[in-house]
Amino acid sequence: MKHVTEKKKRDKAVIEALVRRYGPISRAEIRELTHLRWSVVSPIVRELLIEGKFLEVGPSSNPMGRKQTLLQLNEDQGFILAVAFDPEAISAAVTNLRPQIKSKVTHATSLTGGKDELVAQLMRCAGEAIQQAGIPRDKLMGAGIADPGLVNVQEGISILAASIDFWKNVPLKQIFEEEFGVPVVLESSTRTQALAERVLGAGEDAEDMIYIEYGKGVGAGILIAGKMLFGHDWIAGEFGHIPMLEKGPACNCGSFGCLEALVGLSAVEARCRKAIREGSKTRALEIANGDATKVTGWTVLEGSKLGDKTCVAIVEDLVKYLGLGLSTLVNLFNPSIIILDHRLGLAGDIFLEQIARAVKKQALGNATANLRFCFGALGSDASLLGAALTVLEKTFEIPALKPPRFMVERSAIEELNANRRTWPLNATP
Repeated sequence: MKHVTEKKKRDKAVIEALVRRYGPISRAEIRELTHLRWSVVSPIVRELLIEGKFLEVGPSSNPMGRKQTLLQLNEDQGFILAVAFDPEAISAAVTNLRPQIKSKVTHATSLTGGKDELVAQLMRCAGEAIQQAGIPRDKLMGAGIADPGLVNVQEGISILAASIDFWKNVPLKQIFEEEFGVPVVLESSTRTQALAERVLGAGEDAEDMIYIEYGKGVGAGILIAGKMLFGHDWIAGEFGHIPMLEKGPACNCGSFGCLEALVGLSAVEARCRKAIREGSKTRALEIANGDATKVTGWTVLEGSKLGDKTCVAIVEDLVKYLGLGLSTLVNLFNPSIIILDHRLGLAGDIFLEQIARAVKKQALGNATANLRFCFGALGSDASLLGAALTVLEKTFEIPALKPPRFMVERSAIEELNANRRTWPLNATP
């Protein structure tokens, strides 16, 4: 958490955070919600208006009493750079402070040149997004990066990504800060998507929520009492590596029988291609224009929606194991809503119904009585919007008043006592 030593700085941060979250809002409402005196609210609001951080957006609509002038955050006072990537694509965007995407570029990920080439590609994509937005770099307030693997959020290091074998111990935060000269937040793509869906999408600010990212990996973004669960070493949410079968298929993590190895995108794709080799006339092949090498897990989901028997059988196994894993999460965390990756919607609404039945069949009845299921609402922009939100949460974080040194540092007291002991000897008569 940020700290400040002056009460005015903290009060100013409180008012900025309040207007960002609840604006348009009046000065009277600010006073009511913060319990700050008029003599504090008025000069701070005036200062923020002069700085261009707040805008006056017209009178309030209250039917009785004096009309209040409403205040709103100036969402174009600065901009956020957001970058998201996985083994298939790299996307970069520039957003305002809502966040709302102002520019966006996407390129296929190149994995042939190793770590250095991928870093260079991320930088090029980011620079292209800034250029397309037409803003000077000094208008950037920060940058957020959604990484496909394990990350150390505090240090800003990409620890590893099971889906990109060479992506290990990459100091992305430092690299981007040196290039763009702004604070950078590195976060896992699963958690950025979960945050975006909670704040801007299907989550509707749910306090207790689980978001499931589905692709070559399977991850869970878990929010409890409105706070993201990180874990001691930032590994919380590695849902795809829950062991499901003792003698199951090998997983990229080095273990066997993990959920990801059973029903991740690569596993679904491999099972369908095997069926084709064995003579299946699946419609997945038809969707891929007759080319078995172009059959993917997404193709299988589409085929399932069309009622193809081979695809339906594969998706039934996906529902079985994903539902079993989710029932464990439901019993552990008791969420009010589970949001599934929007791409699983390729299998149709029936997929959502099947998952709900599977979870309710296996989880505790009290935990599922009011549990809701839905697909994500933000589509492919969820990672970018979530990366921008992580930066905005840091930017508008309400700091704590830093206590005096003597309250937190034993060394300060020891130093003072030492000075007291030596002072009479060294004092000038």
